[in-house]
Amino acid sequence: MAEAPQNLEQMLDHIASLTGDDQRISMGEVVESVGSRSFGPLLLIMGVTLFSPLSGIPGMAVFAGLFVMLIAVQMLIGRKNFWLPAFILDRSVPQQKLHKAIDWVKPAARRIDRLIKPRLNFMLHPSSTYLLAGLCVVVAAGLPFLELVPFSSSIVGLALAILGLALVARDGLLVLIAVVFIVLAGGLLAAKLL
Repeated sequence: MAEAPQNLEQMLDHIASLTGDDQRISMGEVVESVGSRSFGPLLLIMGVTLFSPLSGIPGMAVFAGLFVMLIAVQMLIGRKNFWLPAFILDRSVPQQKLHKAIDWVKPAARRIDRLIKPRLNFMLHPSSTYLLAGLCVVVAAGLPFLELVPFSSSIVGLALAILGLALVARDGLLVLIAVVFIVLAGGLLAAKLL
């Protein structure tokens, strides 16, 4: 890959340009194609999952917490790409289905890309990224407890999705918005427990 994607549409284009053996694309190829920004898309995916009705499934917050913890710890130790076990990286999907899914998502990605841009760069400085990873560790540890407060895991899911998008687009304003949502969810949890 010549250059890391700067927005959602470019990220989708990188993934769509993959060609795999036997017309299949592996998870490893997808992670490699998004390169050093693989943490952002994965946080985005986990955030969207938590924000969706799937967050109501018992145990989903625990699973999401473990996954976010895995992402955050790898960010803290300075990995450039997200590590997954080989049995997950070797999983593949038909290239045609992947292209169909990307074509379906692209119009929404274009609309979102019009709203995001690189700004407030200090929020995404390498040293700030460690603070964000630390915040994700705290969020991941608290996710199981958020099941006690209705809709609070959805608020955190939205925050994680925004944070993932901020990492992809290098948009510091989105980081600030995500932090506001995380503080809001923490406040709801504190009010419920006190």
